[in-house]
Amino acid sequence: MPGMIKLFVGLGNPGPQYEDTRHNAGFWWIDALARDLKLTLVPERTYHGLAARTSIGGHSVWLLEPQTFMNLSGKAVAGLARFFKIAPEEILVAHDELDVVPGQAKLKFGGSHAGHNGLRDIHAQLGSADYWRLRIGIGHPGVKSEVVHWVLKKPLAEQQKAIDEAIVRSLNAFPSLMAGEMDKATMLIHTSKPPRPKPPRREEDGNEAPPG
Repeated sequence: MPGMIKLFVGLGNPGPQYEDTRHNAGFWWIDALARDLKLTLVPERTYHGLAARTSIGGHSVWLLEPQTFMNLSGKAVAGLARFFKIAPEEILVAHDELDVVPGQAKLKFGGSHAGHNGLRDIHAQLGSADYWRLRIGIGHPGVKSEVVHWVLKKPLAEQQKAIDEAIVRSLNAFPSLMAGEMDKATMLIHTSKPPRPKPPRREEDGNEAPPG
């Protein structure tokens, strides 16, 4: 069974014109994780991206945002992974996902790239599909021909709010991802809203309330 995650990757396109577009949801996730860990991503020309390295529990952990443009994301991921001998199953890639609604995120291991150009190149460069994906929901425009315009536009305000909230919630799974507790991480991430506490049972006239 795959162990702890050693390389966290966020996918997106570099440059201010793309910064707020749906396709950059992976960058948003890594930015939020870096803030939580009080890390600063810096240019690493060797790995064609912005990167940060830290140590957690005695283990080195990398954060990476490829700066190669989406279609060449694998160049950065494979370059860093090979140099530091990080196996595919020790990599988590956060990316925008058309088939998940804004406000939800899904954790997945392996499988196809489903037409996502960033994942397609990572598949090719790693020579493996056996890495983890954090699928950040951006929703679907409803028409296939509109997908390219959709991912390269800014979300509506309510969609952005939902995406931001999903990112914050999914970061609660970071300790589980670091511990290799992937079942627990999946449960935390797939809970689309924080669980509501059950109301306490009432007692009336000395009798317990009937089971509801």
